[in-house]
Amino acid sequence: MLITFTLFQIATYTIIDAQPGDIADLLTMDPNIPPNERDRLRQELGLDEPLHVRIVNYILNFYRGNLGLSFEEYPRPVIDIIGERLPRTIVLFLSASLVSFYAGFMTGKVLAWKRGGWLEYTSTIIGVGLYTVFVPWFALMMIWLFAVALDWLPAGKFLDPLDWIGAPISANAIFTRMIWTALGALTVMFVGFVLSNRAEPRNRPFIRVGSIILGLAGLLGYWIASGLSPYAWDITSHLILPVLTVAAISYGGNMLLTRTTMLETLREDYILTARAKGLPDKMIRDKHAARNALLPVWTGLVFSIGSSVSGGIITETVFSWKGIGRTLLNASLNADIPLAMGCLTVVGLMTLVGHLIADIGYAFLDPRIRYS
Repeated sequence: MLITFTLFQIATYTIIDAQPGDIADLLTMDPNIPPNERDRLRQELGLDEPLHVRIVNYILNFYRGNLGLSFEEYPRPVIDIIGERLPRTIVLFLSASLVSFYAGFMTGKVLAWKRGGWLEYTSTIIGVGLYTVFVPWFALMMIWLFAVALDWLPAGKFLDPLDWIGAPISANAIFTRMIWTALGALTVMFVGFVLSNRAEPRNRPFIRVGSIILGLAGLLGYWIASGLSPYAWDITSHLILPVLTVAAISYGGNMLLTRTTMLETLREDYILTARAKGLPDKMIRDKHAARNALLPVWTGLVFSIGSSVSGGIITETVFSWKGIGRTLLNASLNADIPLAMGCLTVVGLMTLVGHLIADIGYAFLDPRIRYS
């Protein structure tokens, strides 16, 4: 991973540097500015050094925790910009990925189990349509439907500036609190589901529903008591529409992949053996077939989270969501090499970590891999 990551940094820096012009040309487009002023600016930004020297300096500074200063937002450090906008992208695409994964997996396994009939054909057509849809057009149609025609949700952006006049704390601070409180609520729900698996079957639904209610009640109670609920809701309302759009697009692929893998799994001999033993259909579907069909879907989920940083350029641009994807696009267009490299470095790092998580997850999902 370390060798791959280093080669990735060298390749991306070389490609970005190869584009014509640099930030000095963009900042000094006035023909009245003398050439020596352009040379002075290049020297100040370190652009006068050879390419290989700049690459080595960047890699060494990266491992010291220094990603440089943004040319476009000079003299703001790149790491501060990434620290501000990376959580926005992660929350957006992680929420959409989890929703689409759960909905697609549950739908796909049911369709494969009860194949044939109008429900399967209709769902397959819808899944293929969502999987192959033109993303910018679909995002604009979602904005038109929910923000213009129905006027249920905001059309885009991270927040409404008019509602934040006189806010006691910054939007980034409130967004950080939203992340931690949401993680706390999800932890309560997860613990409830784990404990329910150890309880008697008739008590499991009550424990799971109770954990969901407890987590949501704690989340709402905190924000109401803090007096910051209007600001948190403003950010949440701007988040709903992009999450729905990304989740709908990803749902098609997850559903089709689960259905196809389940159909292959249902032909295996151990499924026939489970039927011959007289096991309940629900146990055969969920414990035997669906768990083995989960491996490729799990791979797609983990990889999609790792690549969501770069893949969010279109979505974040359409919805004016100022995350890493939109930041990467603007930095590339403006020849802001430190900021573009910082964003691409995050992409490479998350992708490599995603591969590692996928490999480790295989061992927990499939005992055959763990034993071998």
